Amino acid sequence: MTEIGHKLICEEHGPNDLAEYAQLADRSAFDYAMISDHYHPWTSTQGESPMVWNVIGAISRATDDLRLGTAVTCPIMRIHPAIVAQAAATAGAQLPGRFFLGVGTGENLSEHILGDRWPEHAVRLEMLEEALEIIRTLWNGKTTSYHGEYYTVENARIYTLPDELPPIPIAADGPKAARKAGEIGDGLIAISPDEELIGAFEDGGGENKPRYAEVSVCYAEDEREAIETAHEVWPQAALPGELMWELPTPAHFEQATEAVSEEDIAEMVVCGSDPDEHIEAIREFVDAGFDHVAVHNVGSNQAEFVEFYEDEVLPAVQ
Repeated sequence: MTEIGHKLICEEHGPNDLAEYAQLADRSAFDYAMISDHYHPWTSTQGESPMVWNVIGAISRATDDLRLGTAVTCPIMRIHPAIVAQAAATAGAQLPGRFFLGVGTGENLSEHILGDRWPEHAVRLEMLEEALEIIRTLWNGKTTSYHGEYYTVENARIYTLPDELPPIPIAADGPKAARKAGEIGDGLIAISPDEELIGAFEDGGGENKPRYAEVSVCYAEDEREAIETAHEVWPQAALPGELMWELPTPAHFEQATEAVSEEDIAEMVVCGSDPDEHIEAIREFVDAGFDHVAVHNVGSNQAEFVEFYEDEVLPAVQ
């Protein structure tokens, strides 16, 4: 059975709106939600980027049953893993049995802000592995000291712990990271329907672990309106290669996306109100081996999007 989630995007929406959208998802036929964790939006047009942990606290009070996970938190630079461990433990206590901590190696866009050097991916993957060791050790609830290659923790103890510790799925955009996710993670998170990622994840030990995917759409009754909205708000979806992880500021993304056309975006983001196109985008991930697919709707018409999916899309894919 495939579970369909609602992706909450902090880069597009303020904290109160995000809590409202989570409430919409909680009352809908969506199975869960995921929420992004950024310091900066991709472009200034998106216009928002609230602190995700404050928003999670608000969502915990606004919802009753919604499962929620970060997608994704980077616990290696901007926020020390010992602080992420405390934040996620608190979120787990606020959302008992309903929270998971999705992690990854991050993007330069949000992680460079303290002036640290942006390491190559292989180093960031090593840092992530050490960070998860710290997080899980602190979740034992005992006084902990840790002196590793990348991090130091001295006499730290987390007192507020949930009864059920959050699972930690790991984001991957290549086979090496996917293999590591299978080895040390509690699941996989990816943004492309790549069977090679699934194979590497299983090779690393992820055979029976959940696989989360994300797909971007832009719902509007008028397809042209949807394409224009997606092009204005989410142009970085059409950027090639590793630019998403390497560009350091929204201004750089704005420069990089100047050449992105509406046609380019229409190829990357499902635009409009044809349910078959939305269903096909989800099934592409399901066919690749994902059992959870979170849908990000570009724009502010989240209530209309939820209604459309409940009526036209979810019955065909859940």
